[in-house]
Order: sequence, then structure tokens, then C-alpha cells
Amino acid sequence: MEVKHGYKHTEVGVIPRDWEVKSLDSVIPRNVENGIVDGPFGSNLKTIHYRKSGIPIITSGYVTEGRFTADSYLYVDKAKFEEEKRSTVRPGDIVMAKIGARCGASAILPYSHQTGILSGNALKITVDESRHSTYYIWQHLWALYRSGKVDQLRTVGAQPAISMVNLKKYKLPIPPLPEQRAIAAALSDVDALIVKLDQLIAKKRDLKQAAMQQLLTGKTRLPGFSGEWETKQLGDLSDIDPEQLGSDTKQDYEFKYISLEDVDVGTLQGYTLQVFGSAPSRARRRLRCGDVLVSTVRPNLKSHLWFQELSEDWICSTGFAVVRCKDKVSHPGYIFAHLFANNFIKQIDTLISGSNYPSINSKEVQQLEVPVPSFEEQRAIAEVIMDMNTEISILEQRLTKTRALKHGMMQELLTGRIRLV
Repeated sequence: MEVKHGYKHTEVGVIPRDWEVKSLDSVIPRNVENGIVDGPFGSNLKTIHYRKSGIPIITSGYVTEGRFTADSYLYVDKAKFEEEKRSTVRPGDIVMAKIGARCGASAILPYSHQTGILSGNALKITVDESRHSTYYIWQHLWALYRSGKVDQLRTVGAQPAISMVNLKKYKLPIPPLPEQRAIAAALSDVDALIVKLDQLIAKKRDLKQAAMQQLLTGKTRLPGFSGEWETKQLGDLSDIDPEQLGSDTKQDYEFKYISLEDVDVGTLQGYTLQVFGSAPSRARRRLRCGDVLVSTVRPNLKSHLWFQELSEDWICSTGFAVVRCKDKVSHPGYIFAHLFANNFIKQIDTLISGSNYPSINSKEVQQLEVPVPSFEEQRAIAEVIMDMNTEISILEQRLTKTRALKHGMMQELLTGRIRLV
């Protein structure tokens, strides 16, 4: 196959002519032992060696999301560290999960971090930064993991694990150092944006949760509202499972069918088209725009949905109770918000505790208690929470697009299809 001018065929694919192909063990500092090394054998680092302070133990769990995250550490003392110093990991090293379902995931130990010691489930790669960019090398390893191609580095066995031999032999396309640094800088900028968006979304979610706790209990009132709230049962505020298809429904009629698996934290992710046949009566409940679906089966007790489709050709599975709010009595957005509030969750947990089949039924859904203000205040509270949901949704969409942009950049930059220098 002919390649365009300035490129060449190699064992890692078509790359620019001035790039090289090198094994991973060739990028470590020359004349340095243990540039690529794993943690101590299990019997050499056990719980009896753990301390409350000293040299931090760096485990695989800190790197499985592609960036180094550690809320707390276990430690070893100086003497134990000296015994196992071959497994030293220093700031700027690449740390990789060696064992388990997420082996191959990795991140760079921050340059501000203190020197640590690897746990038995991790390994590290030290890059010679006088010849190579650590960030550039890491991006290749992360791309390998995210693409699902990390199997080529694994050993065959019951427990997934990275083969140190295969890892050291792994071949990379290597541009000149200035281009490595330019690629690393471009990808690092996008990664920084992804981190900021992640943090902003987490902050917005926390703010929303705090606002819900205040607004849904009346501890904070919106401007213009006053008066006492009442606590009422959901059955007094709505009709539960109000509408079922009759037995005379044509058997060749096609419905859009929602199951628990189609709903993820309040969002409809999908549905199936189903020809109506001899389904149980509770699976023939017709849905109308504005209905609130309360999931009733553990572990899906947060798969609630505020149904807002206009078509009438929808039914739902037995895993939900259908709540149809009474006109001018309860607002569906207000009721839906309560499904994710602590008081509501505690009521459901109390009902299902100790059950062999952890679920609730429609009668129990009717008896769940909700603090309610006037209909107008319910609507105003629902609008505030909906606005916050919309803001979070917009940020999540932006995050998804940014991740897709990063993926596309990696495919182009790490192969040399697009040149930055």
C-alpha cells in the first residue's frame, strides 16, 4: 500500500519518516535499574507492615480513572522502605494498575507528590525526560488501555495481569523531543479542561443536592411564599397505576415499552418496541405525558423517571409504580424531585429492610409521605430544580464533546497524521 510523501510503513503502522519505533524499556533513563518495575511480592508487603505515617504506599486504585486520585494512604516505615526500595516510585513516574479487571489503567504521579513505594498490584515506568516526554509516553499507554487493546500486554490466566516482559517490549512511535512536547502540551490542555468540567459538574451536583434538601423540606422558602406545609401520603396527591390497557386491545398493536434497564438516574436511555400479547396486567399500564415512574425493585430504586413523551403508545414494566399527579394538587416535577431526596429514600429503605425480595408495591408507594406546600410553591420549587438539572445537563454534554475531541486528537497526534512542528 502506497503511503503519502514524508511517511513510512512500520510495525506500529504508518508514521512520519522522521519518527522512530522504540520499545518501552528504551525510554527509561540509561544505566538506571528498575526503570520499569512492579511492587513487592505479596508476602513482602502485608498489613503487618502498614503504618499511620511514613512512606506512602501507591496502589493501583489511585490511577484507574486516568488521573492520580488519593484521598488517604497507608504507609510503611523507613526500614521497610529500604528493604523494598527496588519498588520506589517517584514524582513524575507513570503508575499503572498491574492486576485485576482494570489492569493497564495508569496515571502520572504528580510532581508535587512525595516519593512512595508501590503496592503489589501496581507497577511504575520512569521516563528519561532528557530524551522523552513522560506525558507523551503516558498518553500512548492510556490510549492503549481506553481502546481495549491492553490485552496484548496481559498474561493468560484466571486473574488479569500485566506481563512485565510484554510491557517492556511494547513498541511506540516516537517523534523528536520537541514534537513530543508539543503533542503533550496540546493533549494536556484538553485534559485540564476535562478535569475542570468534571469538578464543575461535581460542584453543581453538590449545590443542587443542598438546594433540594432546603427547598423540599421548607427550610428555605422562595421569595413570595409563606404559610404552613402539610405532610400527605402520595396516594392523596396522585393516582397510582391509574390506567391499564383493556383485554380487548388488538394483539398486533405495537407499544413502546419501558423497563428498569431503560432508565438511568431519571433519564430515559432507551426502550423496546413490543407487540402486545398476553402480558401481565401490571405490565399493561399506559403512560401519559407528566406521569412519574417510581422504580420499586432493588437495585434499581433510583431509576425513577418523569415521563415527558407526548405519544400515547407507551407502557411500562412491573418494576415501576405509575404516579399521575392530581391537577392543581401536586406538581410532577416536585414529586419527582422528592424521589431522590433523603427523606423519601429513607422511607423506602425502611420498607425493604430485611426483605428476601427487596422491593415495594404500589400500595406502599401510595403510603409514602411527602411534605407539600401550595401547588404554586411546588411548581416554583420544581422550576428551580429543573433549571439546575438543565445547567448540569449542558455541562455534561460539553464534557462528552470535549472527551470526544480529545479522543480524536489522540488518534491524529499520536500517529503523526497531524503534525504540530
